[in-house]
Amino acid sequence: MDKVRDKGAVIAALGAMSGTSLDGVDAAVLRTDGVVIDGFGAHDYRAYSAEEQTVLRAALGHWAGPSLKPATDVMMSAHQELLGGFDKVDLVGFHGQTVAHAPRAQGTLQLGDGAALAQALQVPVVWDFRTADVELGGEGAPLAPFFHFACAKWMGAEGPVAFLNLGGVGNLTWVDPSADAPEVDGALLAFDTGPANAPVNDLMQTRLGLAFDEGGRVAASGTVENGALELFLAEPYFARIPPKSLDRNDFAEMVKLVHELSDADAAATLTAMCAAGVAEAMQHCPRPPSTVLVTGGGRHNPVLMKMLEVSLDCPVQPVEAVGLNGDMLEAQAFAYLAVRVARGLPTSCPGTTGVRAAVGGGTVSYP
Repeated sequence: MDKVRDKGAVIAALGAMSGTSLDGVDAAVLRTDGVVIDGFGAHDYRAYSAEEQTVLRAALGHWAGPSLKPATDVMMSAHQELLGGFDKVDLVGFHGQTVAHAPRAQGTLQLGDGAALAQALQVPVVWDFRTADVELGGEGAPLAPFFHFACAKWMGAEGPVAFLNLGGVGNLTWVDPSADAPEVDGALLAFDTGPANAPVNDLMQTRLGLAFDEGGRVAASGTVENGALELFLAEPYFARIPPKSLDRNDFAEMVKLVHELSDADAAATLTAMCAAGVAEAMQHCPRPPSTVLVTGGGRHNPVLMKMLEVSLDCPVQPVEAVGLNGDMLEAQAFAYLAVRVARGLPTSCPGTTGVRAAVGGGTVSYP
């Protein structure tokens, strides 16, 4: 336990992420002291079955009620199964499953019991990362930016870079790597760009019984409906000054905008909406980034990546281009944040979530 709390020690932290795309759980080991990245370790993935996805989907948008316990049981079982396969880790960062997020109203809700997980794994677990930030006036999201700052330092970036995570919801982190620490004023700006994969995934599931648009093949055969795209961009969210964040279902009306379109045209239009949201977001960057590094499942969609390349004024490339793992970056982020929480370091700041002051969110549970 002393090693976990020792601010000078590099430890092996295991992070886990179950995102709003509901595809499964990512887990990855990171060697870090909570400030710099010392190295990357083993990683693994546990997919949710179609039946498990149905249970999880039924809990989305609910703050209470009978749907939450079955969803919690599904995600806890998946996490225990996956995380139990890792050896010799000192600490676990457990994000849980976000099912409702309304920081300006009810708050934020992530399913999962970190204390129970600590007992099951016999390893200290850091969890409930978002509550403290929301209680101090923050959006509670996104939380990966402090790790993005460490990644920019690790890759030796000399000027501003942007990390674009395209999961269920899209979020952008603008990083100035010349800053001494992520909480320094001007080091980071982060916010949600708009919906990303979630609406397309939902469309594929509802209309075609598919989990997602693999390789963007359905969207590639369609045509973008510009009228629907213009209505989408008229949403007040895009005029809000960041930091700002979204719930997975905040743009549920997107599906209504494409209701009468063919499968292909609807997929193309929803994909274009994701890219357009990112293009709008880039206008908020303090200075143009030298490149946009894309992480998350969206980077595997060549149609979406091409739309981004056309829409943005700087190079767009997957994070693998700089030696990072885009499938595991979010899990690694929560490993990194777990170490920071255990050592009393901040995990969010005004530039990332709009919180009133830099704060270290999270609860540490010991076995």
